[in-house]
Amino acid sequence: MADKIKKKSNINIEIGLDEERMPVDIKWNASDGPDGPGRKAAKAFLLSIFDKHSKDTLRIDLWTKEMQVIEMDRFMFQTLRALADTYFKATQNAKLAADMQRFVQYFGEETEIIPKDKSQS
Repeated sequence: MADKIKKKSNINIEIGLDEERMPVDIKWNASDGPDGPGRKAAKAFLLSIFDKHSKDTLRIDLWTKEMQVIEMDRFMFQTLRALADTYFKATQNAKLAADMQRFVQYFGEETEIIPKDKSQS
């Protein structure tokens, strides 16, 4: 028997587009957000949804025109790090999670988000 729903929560994302349909404003809020109610500004978001029936991943990747490359580097670094953590938590596959974290380290060093590991030189 499926788990019974005891509560529902909403996450809302509002995208402001320019005349060319390019994102210029992103606001979001969550009914159970850690900072309480109210919309918060964002410069980018990534959304991946695994479809229950088709087994395909549907995704939306948007960022505003004001998002700078260094900010995108930091966003990708933090996202990749979180994905590796999530993968380990979901699968307990320590070897692949560690391989993913090694790539995250490399990515962080190459984008200068984190300092290069001098011991690897």
